[in-house]
Amino acid sequence: MPDDAVGRACCPMTTGLACVASKERQREERERGMAEAVHERFDALVALLRGVGSACIGYSGGVDSVFLARVAVDALGPDRVLAVTGLSEAYPQVQRNVARECAGRFGIPHLEIQTDELSDPSYTANPRNRCYHCKTELWGKLTALAAERGLAAVLDGSNADDARDVRPGMVAARELGVRSPLLEAGLTKADIRALSRELGLPTWDQPSSPCLSSRLPYGLAVTTERLRQVERAESEVRALGFREFRVRHHGDAARIEVAPADLPRAFRSASTIEAAVHRAGFSRVLLDVEGYRSGALNEPLQLVSLTAGKR
Repeated sequence: MPDDAVGRACCPMTTGLACVASKERQREERERGMAEAVHERFDALVALLRGVGSACIGYSGGVDSVFLARVAVDALGPDRVLAVTGLSEAYPQVQRNVARECAGRFGIPHLEIQTDELSDPSYTANPRNRCYHCKTELWGKLTALAAERGLAAVLDGSNADDARDVRPGMVAARELGVRSPLLEAGLTKADIRALSRELGLPTWDQPSSPCLSSRLPYGLAVTTERLRQVERAESEVRALGFREFRVRHHGDAARIEVAPADLPRAFRSASTIEAAVHRAGFSRVLLDVEGYRSGALNEPLQLVSLTAGKR
């Protein structure tokens, strides 16, 4: 075979390998650029916190608030930070455990206070702006506490993704002068999870866990008994090994949402899940066949009885 023919025969393979290598370099450069951008946003957060001087932080034990409290302690020192958890019937015990564990482990000054949103009829009626009434109660207490302790600012854990959603609680925060440094620095939930992992925070891959009232569809009154039912049912489902899920309260029925990847296991474990949720006081147990997803509170329901043949 002539030399030029050999050269022509080798070209497609050589070109293909070069193309793969080029795409790999581009991918690495893209990832490096993204990582650099995340750390630039992190640096902006640290600068923002230092500019604040001292802070009272709303601290739920969730991904965002644990990250914010940890970074604030590093940036300002523990004597200039107070992480505050508002306790009520709507606050899950599992979150309280995480909040306490992280505060102790990372040297975050921590205070628990009682909130009383369930005494407010505007909250218990469960309107679409329910969170506004809850956060008005919480942030009102934290702003008073910050003034009493001489702390310059009250901060929440809202991030850049939250600005794209309808969040009545953020309206209450703005009305009371609460700042959102994660949002101001442009940090998204994905950024916060990645940075939390770098900092060794156990919450980096923790599923979100909003208040228990979020398990009740709008218009169904928020009562202590319903909140306890939901918490008992979720504790039972968690004990079965499910990690990302919700138990939605629909009167006598519980609607179970599990992560889509867990749906086959949920069907296989139908009788076990049903018995567990019955123990929490629900007479019917239904499975949402679309699985868990954020914002499912008022979607048209696609449900099946968890045990075959039931209606």
